[in-house]
Amino acid sequence: MPEAPLLHLTDVVKHFPLGGGVFTKPTAWVKAVCGVSFTVQRGESFGLVGESGCGKTTIGRMILRLIEPSGGRIEFDGQDMAALSRKDLGRLRRRMQTIFQDPYSSLDPRMPVEQIITEPLRTGPRPPRAERRETAKALLDKVGLREADLDKYPHEFSGGQRQRIGIARALCVRPELIVADEPVSALDVSIQAQIINLLADLREEFRLSYVFISHDLSVVEHICSRIAVMYLGSIVELAPTESFSRAPRHPYTSALLSAVPLPDPHRKTGRFAMEGDVPSPIDPPAGCAFHPRCRYAFGRCRVEKPVLAPATPAHSVACWLNDGRGQCETERNGHRAPAKAEAPD
Repeated sequence: MPEAPLLHLTDVVKHFPLGGGVFTKPTAWVKAVCGVSFTVQRGESFGLVGESGCGKTTIGRMILRLIEPSGGRIEFDGQDMAALSRKDLGRLRRRMQTIFQDPYSSLDPRMPVEQIITEPLRTGPRPPRAERRETAKALLDKVGLREADLDKYPHEFSGGQRQRIGIARALCVRPELIVADEPVSALDVSIQAQIINLLADLREEFRLSYVFISHDLSVVEHICSRIAVMYLGSIVELAPTESFSRAPRHPYTSALLSAVPLPDPHRKTGRFAMEGDVPSPIDPPAGCAFHPRCRYAFGRCRVEKPVLAPATPAHSVACWLNDGRGQCETERNGHRAPAKAEAPD
């Protein structure tokens, strides 16, 4: 019998009101997340990628219940998070933590490192001072820092070192799930690789599950086993990393992959250039949200929204170019299809 997923999202929606007041209704709604569903298995690293404003950070905050969803269901280890009391939610939150994007603003400049790392322990029975220090010391060692750093303050560290402190803080209560929101985007490229390798090692050692949020495809491909591509609040493609890289099926995914710079200046790849800007989430276009920027859009794309459906047993896509058997309608009709040829090997 297969193991139940650790995290399960079903048709999750989040709309933010604009305008209005105490006695007046909102004048408009920002449709940040529109019916997102996915699962995260125990020990899995699941990637969420997309352009800025696509709703991936909003999903991360709803998973942690920092903001409430407008609709849908979020289950953690089989428990409906919306149905939990405040006390039960507090206990559950010890099993999930977050790593923030900015290693500078996410650490309290008035606290020494020891207090920063052990701060999550305040939510439950507080261990003795000596035990808390030993915990902080052990966690610093896990993330590649020294015991002498326990009494230092955040301003005494580089950006990469600060992010290591943030990772140690996330591990303090031995969580099962970590939501990593752009954890390396503010770091130099050489430091990014070190942090990504550290996160991969910690996942193996502590059997952590990650929801890894990023706009950098090369980073996500390195650490995640499955990737979901988001566009304007919806998942448009969901696949294992290998299938995602070699055979993207959605035109938006092909465009993202073709935009990744290659280290070889002499190597040429086909470029899938998108036209126009991302539509407003206040008034998204009818039909497929990507059709105003898609070179393959046809009549059905403009009037009917595609649903995320399997193209292969492990690869799902929300695009009218793909039918239920994984073929492209454009291939059957003799037209060019976006998949496969556009992505770098």
